[in-house]
Amino acid sequence: MVQNSTVVEIESGKIRGIYEDGLYVFKGIPYAAPPLGELRWMPPQPVIPWTGIRSAEEFGAICPQDTSPTPIPGRKPSEEPQSEDCLLLNVWTPGIDNGKRAVMVWIHGGAFTHGSGSTPVNPGRTLPDRGGIVMVTINYRLGALGFLHLKNVTNGDIPSAGNEALLDQIAALRWVKENISKFGGDPDNVTVFGESAGAESIGALLAMPQSKGLFRKAILQSGASKSQPVERAEKAAERYLEILGLSGRDAGVLRSIPTEKLVVAQTELVMTAGGFGPVRDGEILKDIPLDAVQRGSARDVIVMAGSNLEEGKLFNLLAGRKVLELTEEEMVRRVSQIVPEEYATSIIDQYRHALSHRDLPVTPFEIFVAITGDQHFRMPNIRLCEYQEKLGTPGYGYVFTWKSAAPDFGACHVLDVGFIFGNLNEEFHGCGSDAWKLVGHMQDAWIAFAKTDDPSCPGLGIWPRYGTERRMMILGSDSHVEIAPYEGERAAWDGIPNSVLG
Repeated sequence: MVQNSTVVEIESGKIRGIYEDGLYVFKGIPYAAPPLGELRWMPPQPVIPWTGIRSAEEFGAICPQDTSPTPIPGRKPSEEPQSEDCLLLNVWTPGIDNGKRAVMVWIHGGAFTHGSGSTPVNPGRTLPDRGGIVMVTINYRLGALGFLHLKNVTNGDIPSAGNEALLDQIAALRWVKENISKFGGDPDNVTVFGESAGAESIGALLAMPQSKGLFRKAILQSGASKSQPVERAEKAAERYLEILGLSGRDAGVLRSIPTEKLVVAQTELVMTAGGFGPVRDGEILKDIPLDAVQRGSARDVIVMAGSNLEEGKLFNLLAGRKVLELTEEEMVRRVSQIVPEEYATSIIDQYRHALSHRDLPVTPFEIFVAITGDQHFRMPNIRLCEYQEKLGTPGYGYVFTWKSAAPDFGACHVLDVGFIFGNLNEEFHGCGSDAWKLVGHMQDAWIAFAKTDDPSCPGLGIWPRYGTERRMMILGSDSHVEIAPYEGERAAWDGIPNSVLG
């Protein structure tokens, strides 16, 4: 491994990175001021310029999060140092020149409560190595520090809308717009891509005027629309303060609580009252993201969106044996909790028919897994493609069908990410020649989309637009294009509002 240092001058000062095995690498670059003290729960503030040369040779801290063992087979929990001073990004580039290379910005997933731009699970050098693009990964505030709506419960003393993390992402994208040309990137050819919470973040960005002009393409993997009404966010904030043992709403007290205590309370909140995510506060995020997209909020953004065939299996298997043994009655009750009750029986019947037609199991567990996976992930991605195409903007869809090597996991949530970053493990992904062939095909398609606005590539052939025929690329052991795949399941959601999805 050959390393040499290199210095680049950006808007806020000079930074020293390294040249390592064919790529220039810069780590831990601040894109906003540290959100400490009075800036906790505030929108990101501009970076304070520095004098001299700042080292960018090591990753900085990740944003505070629970580091309990991960439930994904073969995946180890994070051991990276944590700090609220975490608004940092990392850059990998083939050249410090005027190359005007396509830029890809990765927004990590992790249920809005964990993850980072420096996790070894998603190595940043993979795509630049293969395709000559400039790669950027970012941190953004997580959990209670990024998505807690305190504005009303503190009578405005802490004006947080619960969307500070989205504003972090916009600040990072502004940094890219202003600085990426210094790293050989083209600020006018930026693709944002992300998975799960990262994709749902991008879905929100597509609905926000503040992000206009910061990227021209977006890849959304497993998710496209997640938001909660402000009333629910307020209740979550009240419950969070109860968990912290606070009877008052003093802003100074809240800002002085140790970070570790905030993370412990946030973990309890997730377990007892649901998770975090973007808030429809009426100012930063004004509407359900898909509704905004349908009206044209992202008319100028070319999208590529898809999901894994059996998204729900990961979550339901992790819930334990009780879910595997779900009864018909319990399944109906659970489905009635996630879709309007008048639609529940019809959706169950249509899924039962669709699964049976493909000679798949039709146990209550399998039906519930299929419905919940599509509700959270597949249907938002499909509707995103549909809405863009109706506006005349290209949309490219896919379904990832590769099955996990882990028993019963199938083509589950998060399985695809290892293929994009070429980071397979035998226990979860499988590592045979077919797996590595799919890695190459998916990487080439993602890179082609970033470079040319079209994911067609030699290994996969022509990848057509979604169009009125609902054409989608099936990514698996035998990748190919299908017209309206899994149409029975898609049609089951006709007439159901976007507020139910995600």
